[in-house]
Amino acid sequence: MPCALCHVRGGNKPIIKMNTPPIEDNLEKNIPMLHIGSLRLENHLIMAPMAGITNLPFRMMVKRYGAGLVFTEMVSAMGLSLNQQKTLAYLKSHPQEKPLAVQIFGNKPHVMAEAAKIAVDAGANMVDINMGCPVKKVVKTGAGASLLKNPRLVSEIVLAVRKACPIPLSVKIRSGWSPAAPNALDIAHIIEDCGADAVTLHARFASQGFSGQADWSWIKRVKQHVGIPVIGNGDILTPQNALDMKTETGCDGIMIGRSAANHPWIFRQVLQLEKGLPAPEPGLSERRSLILEHFNLLSRATGEKGAALTMRGFLLRYAKGLPNSSRFRGNIAQVKDLQSLMTLMDDYFHDPENEE
Repeated sequence: MPCALCHVRGGNKPIIKMNTPPIEDNLEKNIPMLHIGSLRLENHLIMAPMAGITNLPFRMMVKRYGAGLVFTEMVSAMGLSLNQQKTLAYLKSHPQEKPLAVQIFGNKPHVMAEAAKIAVDAGANMVDINMGCPVKKVVKTGAGASLLKNPRLVSEIVLAVRKACPIPLSVKIRSGWSPAAPNALDIAHIIEDCGADAVTLHARFASQGFSGQADWSWIKRVKQHVGIPVIGNGDILTPQNALDMKTETGCDGIMIGRSAANHPWIFRQVLQLEKGLPAPEPGLSERRSLILEHFNLLSRATGEKGAALTMRGFLLRYAKGLPNSSRFRGNIAQVKDLQSLMTLMDDYFHDPENEE
């Protein structure tokens, strides 16, 4: 039986009411929309796929804060094709998070095509092919960013998935494998020629991992040389960075990763800035509400104990920048259930020294 929070196509579709502040109409002035194939997004802001982060409860949170498109965690195409239940669980979704993109990784065209079919049948609104992950355990299998070294295989995979995928298709890449092999333009042309509807560029080389500084000029070059939408990614550390990337590169969409994992309200802040409005950080009361809502969603998905373990990592992120938060962070390991979370919250958020 599906859990109370999630479903795969054909399953239950409960409604979850969120307590975080509502997002104003994104179709108002100055909010760019984004079209990817037949998919029409309400804005151009995208939550990046992140392992261990972009599970269903977190996607519900960032969607509430204004993300125009959310992604599953990166999903093994082989795991899907072998019907592995743990892998299939990544495809569980909820109507309130839609539209949803599923990112798959692998290096065998026929397996990638089969995985895309499974994602479509599970209710995905878009399929994305990962050709940018630099993590060693992915690269050593010939998947992720290692594909950038094999343009012919890039072509074979995109063609196979395109043939099997009736919904919008995108591909995520990097600037190249290394500064000695900067082939983002060539790879982007292949992706476009093989029928993909969009390309996302993380403006670092695979050899950099997540270190150093993203070079947005690569996003601008790709945008100038292909006709499909280009989504920029890399070093959106503040809401203003998102506006700067749009201005400097002309990209069609902006994908936010690590900053959104720490501050899911960044999407709302960007939307506010684009409207010419102030974009303040949320106060203590809102952060408290966010934490409780997130824990509630996690509990419905995995149970209270599982939610507590997952929530510890998010609490460390949510506490960054809070006044006098060292004691709060030091006690996070004590969170084992809702009661212990409430004790931690009450101890910090009701302390007069931490008042807004």
